[in-house]
Amino acid sequence: MILSDGLRAAGASVRLWFSPARIRAEGSTPDYRFSLANERTFLAWLRTGLALVGGGFAVDQFLPRLHGNLRVSFTVVLLAGGALCALRAVNHWVRCERAMRRGEDLPTSRFPAVLALAVGGLAVAVAVLALIGWTV
Repeated sequence: MILSDGLRAAGASVRLWFSPARIRAEGSTPDYRFSLANERTFLAWLRTGLALVGGGFAVDQFLPRLHGNLRVSFTVVLLAGGALCALRAVNHWVRCERAMRRGEDLPTSRFPAVLALAVGGLAVAVAVLALIGWTV
């Protein structure tokens, strides 16, 4: 029962991504400066996602001597991180827009901290492996 309620709520959230008119119908229109700031944040998250995707391709292309399975793992982690970042961007944009229209507090998230730790850890791992020359 709890799982189906969670899936139903997730489905409703995803449908809002493609229906800006439904978001606009909620509450009252916030100050345009706040909506534009929310949009700039959304675009910044998309740029971060694109950078992660680019980093994944860079690891695959520019570290060819790195152990094959490890290189592929780093590549996949970066590509998946970029995809998650893009999905999180639209989800966060919708949640913030709804909160502003309803006069609620803006939603908080652990995602930025988790992303920062994951990217930092991956960068340190790649740097150490490149420095010690762990190759095939």
